[in-house]
Amino acid sequence: MAGNIVQVNTNTITTNVSQVILTGINTDDIYFCTFDNVSASNDNKGIQVRVGKSGVLQSDSNYRYQYLNLRTDTSYSETRGTNAGVAVGNSGTNTGETGQGIVYLYNFNSSNEFSSYSIATSFLNASPHNTGAMGGIQHAVNSASDSIGFTASSGDLASGTFTLYRQVGS
Repeated sequence: MAGNIVQVNTNTITTNVSQVILTGINTDDIYFCTFDNVSASNDNKGIQVRVGKSGVLQSDSNYRYQYLNLRTDTSYSETRGTNAGVAVGNSGTNTGETGQGIVYLYNFNSSNEFSSYSIATSFLNASPHNTGAMGGIQHAVNSASDSIGFTASSGDLASGTFTLYRQVGS
């Protein structure tokens, strides 16, 4: 029997903010986060997803990532590495240049395992062409994470709806 999905937290922004943090991860249940209509205040800037500990986004260099960049205007490419600036897509400032996606969260409530998340995103730019990313990111620190957050690689986030869910039961 499948579990129920419960909304834990949501935040819709329509003016510039430096970050969006969704708190409320406090069980070992499966969590996931959706984001929709996300854009940055500066043109062609990355949208970043980071783990939060005690409600503070971690901008250290303990991230490991690997994902495929999917594009309609050229062939796909692979991105992998370690650092704090893991962008899951680029946003522009023209009308319609927005992104959406889903992020599945694993081991966030555990203090003995790394917090990890998988991503699936889609962004549209002014050319117009679509880009997307599919892959995974890990915060290689053995401590519990209680939140997930979003930032822009430069400037602010200008718009978007961000929602955190928890699957209850199995």
